[in-house]
Amino acid sequence: MRKRSPQKPPLRTNGPQAQVVRRDDDWTTRPELRLRILGLPSEITTHTLWTSFSRHGAVSQIEIFEDSRGLRDGSARITFSPPPLEPFWQRIQPFRIRWGAAMSIPVQLSLEAPRRTYYHPSPVNPSIKYPELMILQADSIDFGIMYDQNTMMSMHTVVASPMGRIKFKQNMLHRETVVEFRVDINNRSELFRFSIPFAHLNTILRIDSGQSDKIELVVSLPTPPHFFRKLEERDTHDPKARYWAEHDAWFRQTDITDFPLQVRNAPITIKKPGPIIDIGRWTTYRLKFDISSSKAQYLFRQIGQALRDYNISIQEMTEFEIASHREPAVWKYTDQSIMAPHEPTSTLADLFKDESIPPLAFPVRYQLEVCISHGYLSEHNLGQEFVRRLREMDPTKAQDVLEYVANQEKRIFAPMELFDIKIIKGSASRPPIPQYCAFIRSATVTPSTVYFNTPTVEISNRVIRYYAEHADRFLRVRFTAEKDEGKIYSTDKDTMNEVFTRVKRALRNGIKVGERHYEFLAFGNSQFRENGAYFYASLPHLQAQQIRDWMGSFDEIPYVAQYAARLGQCFSTTRAIIGTRTTIKEIEDEEHNGYVFTDGVGMLSPFLAQLITHELGIVRTSSEPPSIFQFRMGGCKGILAVSPHSKLQEITIRRSQYKFAARHEGLEIIRWSQFAASNLNRQIIVVLSALGVPDEIFIEKQKAQLADLTLAMISELKALSMLQKDIDPNQMTLTLAGMILDGFQKCQEPFMISMLHLWRAWSIKYLKEKARITIEKGAFLLGCVDETATLKGHFNQTPVLQAHESMEAKLKSLPEVFVQLSKGANGKPKVILGPMLLARNPSLHPGDIRVVQGVDVRALRHLKDAVVVPQTGDRPIVNMCSGGDLDGDDYLVIWDPELLPREWNHPPMDFTPAEKIPLGRQILPDDLTSFFVEYMKNDNLSRIAVAHLAFADFMEDGGKSTKCLKLAELHSTAVDYTKSGVPARMTRDLNPSKWPHFMEKKNKPRESIYQSRKVLGKLFDQVERVDFVPVFDVPFDTRILNAYRIESTMLEDAAVIKRQYDAAVRRIMAQHAISTEFEVWSTFVMSHSKASNDYKFHEEIGRISMALKDRFRALCYEKAGGSSFETLAPFAVAMYTITVGEISEAVAEARARKTSMTADKMPMMSFPWLFHSVLGKIANRTVVP
Repeated sequence: MRKRSPQKPPLRTNGPQAQVVRRDDDWTTRPELRLRILGLPSEITTHTLWTSFSRHGAVSQIEIFEDSRGLRDGSARITFSPPPLEPFWQRIQPFRIRWGAAMSIPVQLSLEAPRRTYYHPSPVNPSIKYPELMILQADSIDFGIMYDQNTMMSMHTVVASPMGRIKFKQNMLHRETVVEFRVDINNRSELFRFSIPFAHLNTILRIDSGQSDKIELVVSLPTPPHFFRKLEERDTHDPKARYWAEHDAWFRQTDITDFPLQVRNAPITIKKPGPIIDIGRWTTYRLKFDISSSKAQYLFRQIGQALRDYNISIQEMTEFEIASHREPAVWKYTDQSIMAPHEPTSTLADLFKDESIPPLAFPVRYQLEVCISHGYLSEHNLGQEFVRRLREMDPTKAQDVLEYVANQEKRIFAPMELFDIKIIKGSASRPPIPQYCAFIRSATVTPSTVYFNTPTVEISNRVIRYYAEHADRFLRVRFTAEKDEGKIYSTDKDTMNEVFTRVKRALRNGIKVGERHYEFLAFGNSQFRENGAYFYASLPHLQAQQIRDWMGSFDEIPYVAQYAARLGQCFSTTRAIIGTRTTIKEIEDEEHNGYVFTDGVGMLSPFLAQLITHELGIVRTSSEPPSIFQFRMGGCKGILAVSPHSKLQEITIRRSQYKFAARHEGLEIIRWSQFAASNLNRQIIVVLSALGVPDEIFIEKQKAQLADLTLAMISELKALSMLQKDIDPNQMTLTLAGMILDGFQKCQEPFMISMLHLWRAWSIKYLKEKARITIEKGAFLLGCVDETATLKGHFNQTPVLQAHESMEAKLKSLPEVFVQLSKGANGKPKVILGPMLLARNPSLHPGDIRVVQGVDVRALRHLKDAVVVPQTGDRPIVNMCSGGDLDGDDYLVIWDPELLPREWNHPPMDFTPAEKIPLGRQILPDDLTSFFVEYMKNDNLSRIAVAHLAFADFMEDGGKSTKCLKLAELHSTAVDYTKSGVPARMTRDLNPSKWPHFMEKKNKPRESIYQSRKVLGKLFDQVERVDFVPVFDVPFDTRILNAYRIESTMLEDAAVIKRQYDAAVRRIMAQHAISTEFEVWSTFVMSHSKASNDYKFHEEIGRISMALKDRFRALCYEKAGGSSFETLAPFAVAMYTITVGEISEAVAEARARKTSMTADKMPMMSFPWLFHSVLGKIANRTVVP
């Protein structure tokens, strides 16, 4: 072992290469050491620096610096961890950097002062401080599963050696446990590690080994941690990068196997072929330690105390066993007919062969894989008798048993006991569902495993509807990070290559469940953005390619991205209009100056709009139908605006709406125009601030909103006022307002009060995290074009207008829009006049927000709750708003004079899309899947938006700074990536190194976080988060409970449906990682799985919640005997009575046991509120039957 030199080399104090180094006798004790380098050539690379310095110690970080102009300034920083053994920077001779084949360059080195203390304060007692990194050497580590509550089954053991140490690290700075170990793979020793965030750790078991100096710890996780493999550091440098860190050498892993070729060619299944360690399913770990030395004992105690400070308990276990690995006994009953010779087995294919009894029906087999994939059942606990009992059961009942297991969301160690439980009916029993819905199976493919999900009811699409008899052969697949971690985000490094390879393998080889082999079919456009696709299990007479052929004729499309987008049109979530036939009229677009002003806009008659409104059951406050419908029809897409000149069943289509030739030509509706409140967000505020809106305006508006939210909890008038103005896209605030009008807030009804608490907590959460300030004088509306050509458009010669210009001159220059709300302050339609803002989300460029003039045009008054824009001028206004068009985009309209900026008509960005590159041959499914993976690798949209927000706060010029303008351009390219196939390449210089505190970058070093003094920092600091706590222990509404005398049979019928409803809600909660039923019912979701962004998820959960309610309302109508108030009211009271009984019993039990009444422990409450208006009418009746 090398020893540190006891002598200090002499220092030079003069001469051309003199170095002035402050002697620091404590550098040897630091966890890391940093050297500043001066005199570097501008072409220097991190690899060159690493090569020169790594011979002196373990280089952990390299950073090459730039000046404020983005030019390299000849300096860099090298970080060693641990410090080098010798103080080589103090030598008399200058340090020389290797340069080229036979050259070296002298540079100046200086020792930097420590950047922090390298100690981490205890969250319980800040006076106690722990080293940031604590490392304990382990003797061995076992990987396996929990066979039962006191037994671990060890599947693989790694033993430490002098060349392969096992390190148990506690990183207090990053709040994670890291384990490093070596595995021999094909005669090659590879270094691996896995990391467990403290947030994922609850309990560590300490096993009594019988020896005081021998310690065993067992960690069992519900989901797999992230595994990494270390590559040679010299091979992980980007020649263009200014930054390198040791973690760049750690590459994310999906498999640890001796047979990579077998894995590469196999379909995705739960059971991986030939793993050394199945990192996705062997999530229990046993570590053995020798703590005979006093140092090890002290370190072990210190680690234990640190973990306890983070609420991680260390539980002593006197009785704990380790079972050796053995194949499940049931595997000898493999259904050989499923598998071809030498084909990798499906997870449970081996369970289902018995000549005397038919094999399990596929729905049962699938549901069994659901339970095993989520870890609720283990095949090691499943014996021959369990499989036999499932086979002998009615398939529907067997599926219900397994759905019950999945709904419990906890491990079952004694599966035979399930057959003694009275199982409620689940989705297998198939209660009626709305005709626009379908039961859809889904799978989530993560880097390490795959999870199958219980079928859920979803709004269908054109393909599912047409192939309804084969709907159970479709599988909706999502590729995510590990369970509940959200999307797999792109990276500018290669460290995620294994993950993207696994995605491609799934798309190429398919997914196998039992005898069904699901293969890639296509992906919807919104599904694509969220890394999802549809798979299909082909039949001899109906294969995936035949379905793609049915969708339309795409052969003339030469671009892969456009080809995929056209296929995706067929998978839009739509509702088919089947009650009428339509006639098509084709007209040309309005084009000039290279722009299509009518892009995406068609027309339909008022008569047809009424038919659609009636068929879809759209609830309106007036007799008029919506003015605009977003639609799909064959190969056409866009919007249809009501036109008084259109004939009865006539639909007018423009050329810009026609995308491809399709066999299916039926009309399908996605959504329709309706009023939604206008809300600011961080991006909008950044742009308005750059255009001159003072900070105080935003601060005062948020302050008023916070005060109103507090007052609304005790004031019916304030709650009503806010709910009726701040209308969400799902219109749920209006539902809550109606419930208040029915007196439910006044009587403090528990569900009503819980919903108000949730609405307030949700509103405050988004004020804190998104600066979602509601603007009363504004709206969020669909856009459409002025068919009369009356409105004045934008002309390029219009100058930039500043605050000193006269108002008359400014107004005269503005383009015009027509905005009419269906319901103004007096309850009548209202046309908005005067200057207003027009914007589209997201807005990053100063020119994205336009000032326009609201005018009244009598010929347009049939259009309500829409923003009508001109077809005249040099450039479409909507194109200047973040490159928008009129095929279904929503626009923010604000006529609040306080928010009008000082600067008007800032030059807009050029949103001309990047040139597409044709493939040059016929496009094949493999091209689509390759594009899918390339999109995942290069989808920088969120990274660009985050960087823009950081630079807008950090740079003096804010949103007008050079870097922000560059990022705005890149963002536009990234938005168009799905259509153009041209990715937005984000260079390293556009990665922020400083982060404002309001962005809450908890994984960044403390020195990179600063306290923002700009408007977003002030807004963030103004808000304190509020937790949502449902109310259970207050009296229920006696107006409802005493309204009818309910017979026991009706109560029993209501109880049966409630159990089915509760199970359906729990499935939705589990699928999307939603905490409470209240969030599902209201769509005010506090947190979710982050598989999609918050705005898109709000839309998605709105559709899911609507389908859930429609489905169970239909079931209640059937049991009640009709849908009239007289028929339904007693059944609604029965629903309420059953719910009250369950809640009251649980409250009494919680009080007796003195336990908390949290939503996860209490019965569900939302069931009777499927009929909130019926309950309101009952509560306000003056005569009791």
